[in-house]
Amino acid sequence: MLRRYRDRLDFTRRLGFRLIALLSMAILPIGLMSLIQNLHLSRDAQQSAEIALLGRTASAAAGERALLISAMGSADALGPAVLETMDRADDCSDLMRNFIQRSATYLNAIFVPLDGVSYCSSSLAPGETMDMHGNAIYQQFLTEPGTMIKSVSQGALSGRSVVVVLHPLYRDSEMLGYIALSLTQELLRSTHAINFGTEGARIVTFNNRGEILTSDSAVEGFADDILPADTPLLSMLSRNDTTFRAQSVGGEMRVFTVVPVVPGLVYAIGSWSPKVAGIGLFQLSRFGALIFPVVLWLVSLGVAYFAVFRLVLRHISVLRGQMRRFALGNRDAPPPVLGDAPTEIRDVSQTFHNMARILIRDEEAMEDAVTEKTVLLKEVHHRVKNNLQLIASIINMQSRMIEDDDAKRVLRSVQDRVAALATIYRNLYQAEHLDAVEADRLIGDIINQMVNASVGPGSNLRVETSLQPLTLLPDQAVPLSLLATEAFTNALKYAGAPPGADGPWVRVTLQAEGDGQGLLEIENSIGAQRGENESTGLGSQLIEAFSTQLEGSAETRAEKNSFMLRLHFRIESPLVVAPQDTRNVVLTSAARDGAVH
Repeated sequence: MLRRYRDRLDFTRRLGFRLIALLSMAILPIGLMSLIQNLHLSRDAQQSAEIALLGRTASAAAGERALLISAMGSADALGPAVLETMDRADDCSDLMRNFIQRSATYLNAIFVPLDGVSYCSSSLAPGETMDMHGNAIYQQFLTEPGTMIKSVSQGALSGRSVVVVLHPLYRDSEMLGYIALSLTQELLRSTHAINFGTEGARIVTFNNRGEILTSDSAVEGFADDILPADTPLLSMLSRNDTTFRAQSVGGEMRVFTVVPVVPGLVYAIGSWSPKVAGIGLFQLSRFGALIFPVVLWLVSLGVAYFAVFRLVLRHISVLRGQMRRFALGNRDAPPPVLGDAPTEIRDVSQTFHNMARILIRDEEAMEDAVTEKTVLLKEVHHRVKNNLQLIASIINMQSRMIEDDDAKRVLRSVQDRVAALATIYRNLYQAEHLDAVEADRLIGDIINQMVNASVGPGSNLRVETSLQPLTLLPDQAVPLSLLATEAFTNALKYAGAPPGADGPWVRVTLQAEGDGQGLLEIENSIGAQRGENESTGLGSQLIEAFSTQLEGSAETRAEKNSFMLRLHFRIESPLVVAPQDTRNVVLTSAARDGAVH
């Protein structure tokens, strides 16, 4: 597990990572100083923005303030005239109509006595009265008498959306009722002036009871979207800070300011979007103070890394690629020297170039020497093979001149052994690599040669071979081939037709086993006449000697109709097994020419 963690952290050893880490430590003090300064600047900018927003909200609501204060003053000024004409209903209504016509600001004017039946209004015809008992404003005035400003979606006189300014009327200390003046919402909304520097402001006015009076838009629900979420309007009047940030009902983070329009009666709340108002993230959030140092840090690291990459890492990567290709065997020519690299890296590249040039030269000389040695060694194997074949031919000629059968049999066995050695040396000089011998091919050639030389026509002998591809060192291939020759000679010698079979048979198997082990099996059938051929014991002695040389163990097993020799030996060379390439050879006396079926 520890090794797995080390592999995961291997990137920390790279030059680029260490360079970034060192540069980060070097830039860290400067970044901290910049961060502290930016935090101070952000705090100062935020305070300045809050003061500016407070002034902008008051400026935008200045027109509505003038209209409401003027309405309150007009209602107060109408009081004495109403007191003089209140006993004459028609004169009082004419007074109200003349006032509305002269001002051109108000929509309606009305005096409502405490009994709730009004006879003095700019909208009443002579002799007409209006019952106000069902009016919500009248009922609220009776509960809380005093100056009041309220918004009505449908006025009692005009049926339009208006803002009503109520002012109580007194005679001495006796309250007689109230005078109400109504202004249209459109008129009040038009006074929300957006002057230079107040772009993005949204103004909403509300009374001292937390009821919305006017907003910037006539769209229903617009005021709710720009007000702070989960914050009652009346609670804003008790806040210590009149400027704050909060999330609006519409889900947007906005800046809010609260200023009095008519102190004690009407207040305005300014709702500002930082994006629209031109107050960005750097001024309204301390998080913005982190951006600038981080950006500077990233830019500094990027510039430094780019510079180091151009000066060092790029050339090191090219040099590493040259070394890898050279190590993998791409040695056609020495790698070029990095001429545009810095002096130190160029010196390393020049040294590697010289070393590669010397290695290429020495390897070419060594390859020439190895090639020459290989040619000479193959020539030696070829001459040894020729000499062995000459000896085998001489033995064959000598056996023809001898009439004694025992002597001929002895010479025949010697000739087979010499021919087997000749076959081994023929395979050695024909092999592509002198340090590897295809043991399956070698044993197959020896068996074919012995069958062709020893088995006469009409013997009806069947030879079956199953030889898997097996590559051995020459020190193993030679004793294995000689052991196979002796064992196969004995198998041919003692092979007989078992009862019920068409004829004698011999089976040869060569295969690889697990754990670097090989197996050679030579089995022959046993006929009814077993004791005709007498054994000298030389073959068994040779088989035992070759087994010892192979560091293996030879086992024999005799059954009723067969005899088997099994040899387990250790393979010193890598095993080469090609699936679908196992050779199953069947030789009969009618096919002794070595054909494979």
